[in-house]
Parts: sequence; structure tokens; C-alpha cells
Amino acid sequence: MKLLTLNFLTCAVKSCKSSPAAYPLHVRDAELEQQELEFDDRFLVNILPRVEWDALRGSAMELGFTTLPAEKPAFAPLAASSSPSASAEPESDAADTDLPDAPAAVPTSAPEGLHSPSEEKLLHDLHTLLLETHIMSGKLVCGNCGHEYAIKEGIANFLLPNHLGECLLVGGSAGSRDHC
Repeated sequence: MKLLTLNFLTCAVKSCKSSPAAYPLHVRDAELEQQELEFDDRFLVNILPRVEWDALRGSAMELGFTTLPAEKPAFAPLAASSSPSASAEPESDAADTDLPDAPAAVPTSAPEGLHSPSEEKLLHDLHTLLLETHIMSGKLVCGNCGHEYAIKEGIANFLLPNHLGECLLVGGSAGSRDHC
């Protein structure tokens, strides 16, 4: 499970839905693995506004990554048109292609010189932390109810035992039973 994914997870226990302590989930007994990926600054710049920075910093510190700045960095969004190759697309006839509405190829990184050296370093650090750092095993623990979600082979198990999930009405008739 990528560390980025953790920033979007909350406790699945019904009673925790309205509790602010249920987010973020806390990582315990984690085994981490680095898996190299191609650097994509456009993805990072465009995903950062969706990331809850304080939760990310807390999770990163729990895992021993203490270099994130206190404030969320602000980068100008990188649009496809910011690259010279995106604006210089060849003209083509709709009859000459099997996919007439196919989008033009979008480069995965910004033109050189778009970010300062310190911004470039921060983007590389965020890339390593959010996309290349995987939690392979351990537990995610709710700060509200204490429920533990096991992580095995990089996959978190969010299936709840019946007594923690919503009650199911079985049968649908007046004589049916509740199962919790």
C-alpha cells in the first residue's frame, strides 16, 4: 500500500464516521519497502491540493520521515499545455486514425527550469515518500475506537467483523431477524 493511499483512508466502523479522531489511521509495526517508479512532477503538483497535509506529516513522522515542511508547499498546477511538445502536435485527418478522439500524448514531467532547485528537491522527496514507499505489512489503527486493520503483502484488510459493521436485515419480512 502506497503511503499516498493512507492519506485517503479512515476507519470503517460505523460509530467512527463522525469522529475526527478516526482520521488519519495510525501505522503500527510497519514493514516498509521502496519500489522505484518513474518521477512524475505533474502528478505530484496536481495531487498535492487533495492531500491532507497535517495527516500526511503525522503519518510520515510515525514512520520516521521527519523532513516534511510544516506548511503544505504550493506549486503552480502543471497543465498539458505547459510543455512545448504538447502544443506542437501534428495535424492529422480523422479518417487517418482508428481513434479520432484520442488525446494527444501528455508528457510526464515539466520542462526543465520550471521549478527552483529547492522545489525540485522537495518534489523528489515527496515522490519517494508518497509513491515509492510501500507499507508491506503491519497495522492501521483507528485513533477513535482502536480497531486494527491488518496489512499483509501490501494490502490492508478493511473487512469488519459483523459486530462492528452495519446491521443487516435478513429475510425482509416482519418476522425477520437482525444480524449485527
